[in-house]
Amino acid sequence: MTFQEGGSFEGGRVRKGGGRGRGTMIAGGGIGAVLVALLIAFVGNQTGVDLSALTGGGGSASDALGEGQAQFVEDCTAEQANTDLECELSATAQALDAYWSEALPEQAGVEYVVPPVSSFEQQISTGCGAATSAVGPFYCPPDQTVYIDVSFYDDLTSRFGANDGGLARMYVVAHEFGHHIEQLVGAMDAANRQGTGPESDSVRIELMADCLAGMWAGHAASTVDPDTGVTFLDPITEQQLADALSAASAVGDDRIQEAATGQVNPEGWTHGSSEQRQRWFTIGYNGGTIQDCDALSASSL
Repeated sequence: MTFQEGGSFEGGRVRKGGGRGRGTMIAGGGIGAVLVALLIAFVGNQTGVDLSALTGGGGSASDALGEGQAQFVEDCTAEQANTDLECELSATAQALDAYWSEALPEQAGVEYVVPPVSSFEQQISTGCGAATSAVGPFYCPPDQTVYIDVSFYDDLTSRFGANDGGLARMYVVAHEFGHHIEQLVGAMDAANRQGTGPESDSVRIELMADCLAGMWAGHAASTVDPDTGVTFLDPITEQQLADALSAASAVGDDRIQEAATGQVNPEGWTHGSSEQRQRWFTIGYNGGTIQDCDALSASSL
């Protein structure tokens, strides 16, 4: 998926490095966090190995990063956004802002609040606690910030087996923005995110975020950048859609469980199966609304 020729994106949208003050919760809920959780459950509990460093539980990341040193992704052209991952992240965030600033008030009667986006390397201190790149991209409700180490995109293809491609990477960002939309409409507070299992609220909140990501993708090629008058993205091709669906499938609980342990245990699911993740993304992509994406109220997942 490519940004439309003639597009340009202001700098300052994505913060590079730095971190928020350390909180009392471990940051989690990210697209890669399910693998860490599995490693802790299936390896740490059986061998006694301390895996807390993977989630940042071993200490504050602010010690390593230093506070007050943050920089921002600078202005980018569409050409740069199509070749540079941090420019792509900045442009994707701005495309998501433009879509949700209209769709959220229109469909839910809720004003869109722009979420900060932080691009970090290795580890970071957040409002949810210290986190490392091992948990993958994540959204922190207390500080309403999206955190992404762009090196995760390599893991998405090499470790998780997803197709490479722009829309696959954008799906990751759009999923985390989906969690922000859930926060704004009250779904995060309504859900019991401590449970596990195929019908748990933990799974439902992730599938809802997949659906919301699909909503954005379905409109991304028709959403106009208010600053330039140019649509953000070229029309999505069948291959690009397949790339996004491949990314959704790659991070399904069943697929990751089988790869990590050789078995599938639905009672340990926190994000949903590969089939569920693809299906809910598709619901949003094929004209779904916020109401259609309400997996918390769905009778069947």
